[in-house]
Amino acid sequence: MTEEEMEHPPVNLPKVELHTHIEGAAQPDFIRQLAFEKKTDISGIFDARGAYKYQGFLEFLQVYEAATTVLKSPEDFRRLTLSVLENAAQNGVIYMESFLSPEFCGGADVGAWNEYLHAIQDGAAEAEKKYGIAMRGVVTCIRHFGPDKAKLTAICAAETAGDFVTGFGMGGDENAGHQRDFLWAYDCAREAGLGLTTHAGEWRGPQEVRDAIDDLKVTRIGHGVRCIEDMRLVEHLAEREITLEVCPGSNVALGVYLDLKSHPIERLRAYGVKVTVSTDDPPFFHTTMQQEYAGLTKTFGWDTRHFKEITLNAVAAAFCDQATKDALTKRLEDAF
Repeated sequence: MTEEEMEHPPVNLPKVELHTHIEGAAQPDFIRQLAFEKKTDISGIFDARGAYKYQGFLEFLQVYEAATTVLKSPEDFRRLTLSVLENAAQNGVIYMESFLSPEFCGGADVGAWNEYLHAIQDGAAEAEKKYGIAMRGVVTCIRHFGPDKAKLTAICAAETAGDFVTGFGMGGDENAGHQRDFLWAYDCAREAGLGLTTHAGEWRGPQEVRDAIDDLKVTRIGHGVRCIEDMRLVEHLAEREITLEVCPGSNVALGVYLDLKSHPIERLRAYGVKVTVSTDDPPFFHTTMQQEYAGLTKTFGWDTRHFKEITLNAVAAAFCDQATKDALTKRLEDAF
């Protein structure tokens, strides 16, 4: 590490984050406060230390959805957005894309979704003014809710596509159905001009990543790390410049990989795949962007050069307009 990096370590560099779930980024204290205000007992989702309590991916989904039950109004989501962006900005994030699920915001009804979205935008605008962090929304269907619900979500996305809602994606249980089951929703979002991503290659293997690219025509993959099991697919990703939204701390916390040392992010980067770094659902996985950077520095020896590369990858793959990308690039070039 250079003398300059000793004085300004990589952990303090400005960061761009493409893969976060707005509800999953809610701190436990925030959710407990809402539960108290609404006289709702969800104490069972917390452990003795007050952290979220779950074992394995499916129970994580159950706890996640239980936590969202106290997010009942547009104002709740305005407060949530402001809180999430404040925490991200404290970790050096200057631009964040967050997955927004109309299913949790009025039941995927377009009218109700508009009200929630306006509240989220208000929170994002306040955060940008206070903390200097910009946000864009990626409307996201939930895979295990099924293709019919996804159609309603895609309509919500298409009806509100614009400067703030700039992408469409899919999260949830990767083992439910197939990517191609959601083709209608993705075609709808594509026709609305939205950028496309989907979770793949976290729990299912490389074929799931191929299906996401071939069937849904996405330009980004959420996680995608199990592509490392198929070198022809790795080469394909590198050639096509498909960007992976990698969440190392999440993958380790959920047991996709035993530890960070066995995580393939460095191998993928070395093979020429466009990798980025995000936190996914940071309080659930006991991580922050600074902790992600610190872990990558300690484990793989990443320095300023590596972090500049992945951050510029993220800007290039971001679902925002060119003017925003240019402003982010200038800010990053000045910092680096």
